[in-house]
Amino acid sequence: QVQLVESGGGLVQAGGSLRLSCTASGSIFSINVMGWYRQAPGKQRELVARISRGGSTNYADSVKGRFTISRDNAKDTVYLQMNSLKPEDTAVYYCNFGIMGNNYWGQGTQVTVSS
Repeated sequence: QVQLVESGGGLVQAGGSLRLSCTASGSIFSINVMGWYRQAPGKQRELVARISRGGSTNYADSVKGRFTISRDNAKDTVYLQMNSLKPEDTAVYYCNFGIMGNNYWGQGTQVTVSS
């Protein structure tokens, strides 16, 4: 059984920074894509960023130039460095791992950006 544990959320003022982490545990052979999604109140969950095992990245237009996704394959961990945060970045952030054809989700971590 695979579990994803997230950390790093919190409350920050606009213009500030946060770093999210997500680590997988359990029966893991190889993690393909790692990603971060977010869901704001009353909105659908949306992709924020994702990174392939080889390091190729994709970002939502709204976070390009401000957020950076990275991964440590040896630690089965993905990171999301969030800089220049805006109030509209407020949401619950979820990590998502693609493992052996299955999708796994973290429990979510709240990020709140005050104006």
